[in-house]
Amino acid sequence: MRETHQPLATRMRPSSLSEVVGQDHLIGDGQILTRIVKSRQLTSIVLYGPPGVGKTSIAHALSCDLGVPFGYFNAGVHSKKELQAIAKDGVPGSPVIVLIDEVHRLDRPKQDFLLMQIEDGSLIMIGATTENPYMSINPALRSRSHIFELKPVTPEKVAERLRVAVTNTERGLGNVPVAIPDDVLVYIAEQTNGDIRTALNTLELAVMSTEPRSDGVRIISREIIRTCLQQRQIGGDKDGDSHYNLLSALQKSIRGSDADAALHYLARLIQAGDLISIIRRLLVIAYEDISLASPELGQETLAAVTVAERVGLPEARIPLAQITVRLALSPKSNVAYKAIDMATEALGSGRDLTIPAHLQDAHYKGAKTLGRGVGYKYPHDFPFAIAEQQHLPNEFQHDNYLQFEDNPNTTYFQQIYQNVNQMVKGV
Repeated sequence: MRETHQPLATRMRPSSLSEVVGQDHLIGDGQILTRIVKSRQLTSIVLYGPPGVGKTSIAHALSCDLGVPFGYFNAGVHSKKELQAIAKDGVPGSPVIVLIDEVHRLDRPKQDFLLMQIEDGSLIMIGATTENPYMSINPALRSRSHIFELKPVTPEKVAERLRVAVTNTERGLGNVPVAIPDDVLVYIAEQTNGDIRTALNTLELAVMSTEPRSDGVRIISREIIRTCLQQRQIGGDKDGDSHYNLLSALQKSIRGSDADAALHYLARLIQAGDLISIIRRLLVIAYEDISLASPELGQETLAAVTVAERVGLPEARIPLAQITVRLALSPKSNVAYKAIDMATEALGSGRDLTIPAHLQDAHYKGAKTLGRGVGYKYPHDFPFAIAEQQHLPNEFQHDNYLQFEDNPNTTYFQQIYQNVNQMVKGV
């Protein structure tokens, strides 16, 4: 076996864009990164996507294809001096390429230095991040870069790269007598969720940790792979952009009354372990999307998430699953949610916000002299505890924020609203 301390994933890093698997929307005939190489007009870019999909590999491949020096810098670990040491090899017209890993973690001094080098053309940055660059990267740096989103690599493409690694004698495991069925390679690809780096390192661990038979061949079975795999990654880290995508997908699935989809995203969020975010989102859903259609679900949701908090994970999944199904299968109404947004928007319309004098506080000496509270009708003195009087400011008194639109899920509240309006507003 080749003596090296580099992991297989590092040794198998593509030396050309033609070796990169996946990312067909960026690489291939007529695609942007291929066109950049052909034109030799590389500018600073940011590669954004989940772990192990090829951000570092693409940076390395671009450097090799263009024949330009390549440096590696981790924004969260390395110092400004280390960045300066890499950048010193670049001059205007003959720049150095620097891969800035975790580019969203650059501090102000590093950013200022980097911006100066990019401006004078002595450095080309390839930023890599798992965070949404539109939310996490300094605007000045972002405006000087082109942003490309990388997608998870399909299991078929991951398996393709594993086959190359098994047979490659220069950088892979081709010099190691190993027997590994193709369906086992496919199994690795499926279990690593589009993360090529994890797939390659799992393969290497399996081969290196397996004792050879008497003939020197190492037999790699599915069971061996299973013991080498850590818990399958599902892209649900607590802080990353993918986590917020999962929360969004959970809410939209519940809103769409798709209980199966809602349970799918709930399971992924539970596996990520962020109980607080799940609880907050379910409570919001109960009042934003269910609301007046099943108002009792607000209390049911609070009860379920309180139990989830008390028992903790993994048992918390049980009440969370129950309330998720209830929310998904419940009638829906966003009447109240839309109404408060309409009321809020109306505040910026420039109309007079003065509260009618008869509604203003009258619990102090001299209030009557100022006309405060004068003419107020105490509802409990009237039939049904409803009195006809104005409550909104003068310029708002004809506003109607509750728009039921004949929603059958809220007929009960719609009828009350209409009856009360007739009695209170005389309309």
